[in-house]
Amino acid sequence: MRAVVCTHGQLEVLERDAPDPGPGQVRIEVLRCGICGSDLHARDGCDEWADMAARAGYDRFARSDQAIVFGHEFCGEVAEHGPRCRRKTLAGTHVVALPLLRGDRGVDTIGLSVEAPGAYAEQTVVQESLMLAVPNGLAPHIAALTEPMAVAWHAVRRSEIRKRTVAIVIGGGPVGLGVILRLKAKGVRTVVASDYSPARRALARSCGADVVVDAAAGSPYADLDDRGHLSDLPAALELAVGTREKLERLPFGWWHAWRLGEALGAAPKHPVIFECVGLPGVIESIIDGAPLFSRVVVVGVCVGADEFTPAMAINKEIDLRFVLGYSPLEFRDTLLMLAEGKVDASPLVTGTVGLDGVDAAFSTLGEADRHAKILIAPGSSGATLKA
Repeated sequence: MRAVVCTHGQLEVLERDAPDPGPGQVRIEVLRCGICGSDLHARDGCDEWADMAARAGYDRFARSDQAIVFGHEFCGEVAEHGPRCRRKTLAGTHVVALPLLRGDRGVDTIGLSVEAPGAYAEQTVVQESLMLAVPNGLAPHIAALTEPMAVAWHAVRRSEIRKRTVAIVIGGGPVGLGVILRLKAKGVRTVVASDYSPARRALARSCGADVVVDAAAGSPYADLDDRGHLSDLPAALELAVGTREKLERLPFGWWHAWRLGEALGAAPKHPVIFECVGLPGVIESIIDGAPLFSRVVVVGVCVGADEFTPAMAINKEIDLRFVLGYSPLEFRDTLLMLAEGKVDASPLVTGTVGLDGVDAAFSTLGEADRHAKILIAPGSSGATLKA
């Protein structure tokens, strides 16, 4: 079979042996595979990432001197079951799968480990227990978005956002766009999106963002004062003193009214901010600009060192949450939402290439004004990017 192999940052289309499915594994013919931002980073920065993963106890992450086949966002067709499979999904069925594979040394991440080659190839192997049949005739190019959209769904769920809470999405790349789609599907009424790129701002609007801000010209937090948010420390101090003075006029102890208010959920308004950039300095800029009591959900993956001023976050009482991946249930629910039309992720797909066009696609994705998600169609001989 043909596959795109990365070694020392070089992407080459090579002939490789077709994979043999092991116990509990299934070989699939890859129909579509998304190029993820983590793949772009891993091309030249996988050693740094591997060192970090080793600190967390996983020592089989991709290294630059290894022959790595990327690709963890995919849709394929069942070709062969390995031994000890339950075989509930027939050959020829379109499927997606969580990108985890159990091998002799443990569970590995498909597409980000030499132990589990990914879907930048005509064929790959998945774990049968993590494989799901694609329902409702969902097209492969949309089914392949199950994985990144599950990431977005997990982030939105972890945010515990309510429909009346203002959501602010920093970064209009595929991750940010996915978060916008999931927020609107959840019924969040006001979603603010911020990005430097005109094209990505347009995509954010097409994904449902209610307010779109040019990050070079304005702040996504600019109008929150009018919505009852506290923008600075003096406003919070005034709220504390003013509330206490108002409650003093009641004919009973003010503390009873305060406790009742807390029990009923009375609290200063706060937005939920999604950091979807993953570059050093972004968390610091959010903490500096965000209203008091904001909840910040970090979805973007910054692999290198970063820093922020804890005292600023403390003074504003910022709630900082980090998210990773998704659960098998979130993955399954995401697939069904796509198949049932509850989420329209089609605006994310801005191009398709064959295996011979992957190297050029990596370069193109570095230009934010042109593309969001580029898919690979391994069965296509085309090297030219197609919309």
